[in-house]
Amino acid sequence: MNAPDSIKPPNKPAPLYAKRTAVFPKKTDGPFRRFKWAVMAVCLIIYWGTPWLRWDRGPFAPHQAVLVDLEHRRFYMFAIEIWPQEFYFVAGMLIMAGIGLFLVTSAVGRAWCGYACPQTVWTDLYQHVDRLIDGDRNAQTRLQNAPWGAAKTMQRLFKWTVYLGIAFCTGGAWIFYFADAPTLQRQFWTGTAAPVAYAATGILTFTTFWLGGFMREQVCIYMCPWPRIQTAMLDENSLTVTYKHWRGEPRGSLKEAKGAATPLGDCIDCHQCVAVCPTGIDIREGAQIGCITCALCIDACDKAMDSVGRPRGLIDYCTLIDADLEASGKPARPALKVLFRPRTIAYFAIWGGIGAALLFMLGARERLTISVARERNPEFVQLSGGAVRNAFTVNLRNMQDRPRALRITAENMRGAALYSDEMASGAAQRELAVTVPADSMRRVRLYVVVPAEQARPHAFTFVAQPTDSVGGAVRRETQFMAPEPEHHDDKHEESE
Repeated sequence: MNAPDSIKPPNKPAPLYAKRTAVFPKKTDGPFRRFKWAVMAVCLIIYWGTPWLRWDRGPFAPHQAVLVDLEHRRFYMFAIEIWPQEFYFVAGMLIMAGIGLFLVTSAVGRAWCGYACPQTVWTDLYQHVDRLIDGDRNAQTRLQNAPWGAAKTMQRLFKWTVYLGIAFCTGGAWIFYFADAPTLQRQFWTGTAAPVAYAATGILTFTTFWLGGFMREQVCIYMCPWPRIQTAMLDENSLTVTYKHWRGEPRGSLKEAKGAATPLGDCIDCHQCVAVCPTGIDIREGAQIGCITCALCIDACDKAMDSVGRPRGLIDYCTLIDADLEASGKPARPALKVLFRPRTIAYFAIWGGIGAALLFMLGARERLTISVARERNPEFVQLSGGAVRNAFTVNLRNMQDRPRALRITAENMRGAALYSDEMASGAAQRELAVTVPADSMRRVRLYVVVPAEQARPHAFTFVAQPTDSVGGAVRRETQFMAPEPEHHDDKHEESE
């Protein structure tokens, strides 16, 4: 028998995991880099400074401008105070944030990712720390490839200590949104703060240190869901960072261009666009999930074009439609026409409509509310004299920053008298005086007594009338229970 042919093993599948290649972005300058600096500074100032802003709300409410008061179940934002039952305001603001993100993505691509995303802001901050301590791109690469020794170890430990300090300030600032910042700061350093404050600071310090200091672009490429979701938001009219291949190809250096048989494109293959990219991609390969639309490659490319005397804009913000127009030699559309189109106008109209509705509801909401629960066991009590008594639990909520004195009456109840648990039944009267503390709710157990001749099941209304000059009575209808009246049929005998 002939020897069987050698059997070749099947090709091995491509690995699902690729080892990370360290990214060391090169320092660059230009309008987009300066804009990115400005956005980062504003975001960090807002994040670290907001808990320390003061807002005078009077003697009965906290003076921190922005506070999530979990203990008293309140959310304060300057002049606005949100109670638990008003959580729809928070839901509305979250919906506005989501629609705003859709609007920005539809108009200018992943601009949120490139400029204002917390991962981007802190990664950018850490990359500046790298340049300050390790040097620019080439120095960082040499240090990365150098063998470990005393000098490298000390330099790394120093840098990681700075990382840790930034991370600790980040995690520590977060807890100040949930308690009075100066008070919590004193308690934190004296060891008297709640354990959850130390736990939250530790967790957020670690996540900031690890995600911003080490994982960096991997969060954007592998962990964040938004790059996958954005494809539903983008269309052929969305502005994205685009390499204009019809201008740049075929690419080649200046030296290659001199000896080329055919003219080369404007791209001199200097790789500056790759060197400055914080995620390490090559924008010349087209749209990629790693592109966060930070536009630093535009700054680098424009600088390279200036150095060789060629027109700027080889890499630029551009839509697919305008790219086709420019490739065919036609002028691109005006920027305003690109930004203001039916889709973005619709997003803006929805966003603005929700905002207007929230503002209207905020201005029209009642600052004094009343709710009534009737006791059902027993539904009523018939007193010895024939009068009927019902018991009610009345909740009075004062959402203002001062106490409110109220006068409670029972409307549509002839002959009714009221008294509370704090009074003797003999002291029942037509109206009761109740004071509700500032920014709080008071629960009052009330008894309504009706004489026998007026006692019948029917609806009536509790009225809480403020006694101050502001006024603004609130009402709540409920039901009074009593025995059903007896009906006697008169029998008439006919005389024969």
